[in-house]
Amino acid sequence: MTGGPGAVLVMGEALIDLVPSAQEPRTHLAQPGGAPANVAAGLAGLGTPSWYAGALGGDGFARTIEERLVSAGVELGLCARSPLPTALAVADPGPEGTGYHFHLQDTATFRIQDRSSEVGRFGAVYVGGLAAVVEPAAEAVAATARAGAGESVLVVDPNVREDRTIDPETAAERLRELCALAHVVKASDEDLVHLWPDTDPDETCRILAGEGRLVVLTRGARGSTAYTRTGEPVSVPAVPVDVVNTIGAGDAFMAGVLSWLVGIGAHRSGASTLPRERAEAMLRFASQVAASVVARSGTEPSVLNQA
Repeated sequence: MTGGPGAVLVMGEALIDLVPSAQEPRTHLAQPGGAPANVAAGLAGLGTPSWYAGALGGDGFARTIEERLVSAGVELGLCARSPLPTALAVADPGPEGTGYHFHLQDTATFRIQDRSSEVGRFGAVYVGGLAAVVEPAAEAVAATARAGAGESVLVVDPNVREDRTIDPETAAERLRELCALAHVVKASDEDLVHLWPDTDPDETCRILAGEGRLVVLTRGARGSTAYTRTGEPVSVPAVPVDVVNTIGAGDAFMAGVLSWLVGIGAHRSGASTLPRERAEAMLRFASQVAASVVARSGTEPSVLNQA
């Protein structure tokens, strides 16, 4: 089993998104999803070695997810297995974005194992999403993140999700703790409003960056901004594209950011002091990756290199 300074350990959920068919909205199509699984597949597709440290079940949906990850080039040597079924996320697309209704309880998806002993073998460790707040995964994610912050480069995307089965206060507290540990935080403006409701997202980013982090804020069609400890924020517009699908766009953006950082070694050499021109190049690349997802159905980025 290998890893290395150019490899990323991705921890979190892989589930099935049930998405309304464009041809028949009352018919739902099953497609592999889960933010961390999307990031793992996106990284591999961009040429960055990724190891998925989630959990897969014993049903047909799990086999579909596994096929997707393997075909993308993701390593599954640290993926746990369970005979339980796979969690489901019923997508509800709307003019303001896509909402979800979740079926999470008693599934294999959150039987994730603590991988603290493995983090030192990887250049970066990514955590976030539902697994960071849903037990029994949440404690394993927190433990691995703490180890990752000390032995590697910890990257956090809170990717806030609301559901009747998730206590919002407990979830917010867990995600704030992860952001406090992180070396790199990528978050949407909506994420930050949920986590720090009394503070403007721009000010939240400035505070987090001032404590020694690279912070990347996404605003959907309004573009993205990078905040560093040493310079003024850098913003780039979103890539113009005819929108076909928004599911997985933020995860593709995250994969683009992380692949770019790992590709030039900036994740280890000081992401929090990234020069302005490099921060802009990172955002432009990640925006292109996200646009490649938005422009078609599915969640796989079609930008295959950083050229």
